Amino acid sequence: MDALARLSMLERPKLPADVLLDTDTFNEIDDQFALAYLLRSEPQLHVRAVTAAPFFNENSLSPADGMRKSYAEIRRILTLAGREDLLPQVFSGSETYLPDEKTPVRSEAADRICSIGMEYSRERPLYVVAIGAITNVASALLLQPELKERIVVVWLGGHALDWPDSREFNMMQDVAAARVVFGCGVPLVQLPCMGVVSSFAVSEAELLMWLSGKNALCDYLVEHTREAARKYAAGKPWSRVIWDVTAVAWLLGPRFVSDRLIPAPIPEYDHHYGSCPTRPLMKYCYWINRDELVRDLFEKLSSGSN
Repeated sequence: MDALARLSMLERPKLPADVLLDTDTFNEIDDQFALAYLLRSEPQLHVRAVTAAPFFNENSLSPADGMRKSYAEIRRILTLAGREDLLPQVFSGSETYLPDEKTPVRSEAADRICSIGMEYSRERPLYVVAIGAITNVASALLLQPELKERIVVVWLGGHALDWPDSREFNMMQDVAAARVVFGCGVPLVQLPCMGVVSSFAVSEAELLMWLSGKNALCDYLVEHTREAARKYAAGKPWSRVIWDVTAVAWLLGPRFVSDRLIPAPIPEYDHHYGSCPTRPLMKYCYWINRDELVRDLFEKLSSGSN
């Protein structure tokens, strides 16, 4: 793909746009908000599929266990949102991370990203929004290299370029996969965590005022967030980042997320970024209009009847 074609694909989507969401939904509480926001953004955003990503922390016994729990949590959110029609479009992802930068890990998710992505074109790409370890997406790009001319990857991963390191959960789980995605030339939008989307947080008072009692989905999101906060705030005032929402918000226009073009950095195995000025250009997000996005999020979530 030449530079002009890549730049054209990196423009904001002409809505409505088709989206595939790749998510480690059971990892913490923000993936649920992101999935719910995507569902409530119909008809601007049309969900083609949701794929489960692996993760390994205190909420899982292994990457495979994290993926399976995420798969179940995706289905829970779809049911709470009254979107049982999408249950057949939920797919299991990889049970391991990439063993190296040349070897894909086959999974339902990687195969589905390939098959759906190949239906699209440079002029009308599929937007693959990834909010977990990017293993499934990297595997798909390794399995089907021509996919990079038919999809745009929007990834919440890594930290800001001027952060002391890139030791962010999504990126550090599978640096090999991040290197594949950043280096293969696929049109890429990065939403860095600390230093950029870390500004997108909500408080308990906001959740109770604007979402509590609105519908079953909102009640689940509120109580799930409050329960998580009880574990780390221990009765003190708190706010909670729900930064995964910003990856969906990028699709909806510049009033929510500001970006600029930069040469794609190089995720290094020592959890820092390398740089090379001749690397393909990508979109780097640098600012979130927090209040505007919170308003849109709360309005959409509270408008549903389920």
